[in-house]
Amino acid sequence: MRRAAGVFTGIVEELGEVTAVEQVPNAARLTVRGPLVTSDASHGDSIAVSGVCLTVVAVAGGEFTVDVVHETLQRSSLAKVNVGDVVNLERATPAGGRLGGHIMQGHVDGTGVFLKRDEQGLTTFALPGKLARYVVEKGSIAVDGISLTVASVTDEEFAVALIPTTLELTTLGRNQPGDLVNLEVDVVAKYVEKLAMPHLRTQGDNGGTEERA
Repeated sequence: MRRAAGVFTGIVEELGEVTAVEQVPNAARLTVRGPLVTSDASHGDSIAVSGVCLTVVAVAGGEFTVDVVHETLQRSSLAKVNVGDVVNLERATPAGGRLGGHIMQGHVDGTGVFLKRDEQGLTTFALPGKLARYVVEKGSIAVDGISLTVASVTDEEFAVALIPTTLELTTLGRNQPGDLVNLEVDVVAKYVEKLAMPHLRTQGDNGGTEERA
């Protein structure tokens, strides 16, 4: 089945292991073991690695290799990845496939910090101020490539309720306080903001003029 390039739903298919990290000009080259996601992968395919959409440059023996450019290293936790680290893996969504989570691009907006998890699975992350306006209660957010529903949010942090299966089958069950996580907010919110901004500015200008009159 044909897969839509660069479209993901946040349903992790398997945990992969980083087997090699190589520094190349203006990028890092990662090799990741993932028998499931490489079963039908070929050069040029898209695989999300802990929420980061990357292009496969080589596949061999149940492993795939990707190049992570400088911009991605600056915005994501992949700048700190080491050999032996475990990562969440998801292939691009097949055309006509089920939308199990929410529409994601694999374009990380920034990093958050794992803060705490209680006995009921309520897990709290620090939220960068520049992203807070895009996160709403009961809305969607991707954390390390996992589609999650926001249980609560403030200007500084947000919480999600994790079921035991998510903790077992993704990296979130391994997180320790202080760990960086990749965040991707709902792309619809960003488009709405950009489309509405000129109109909001115009209304603000008109309002200011009327008050002065």
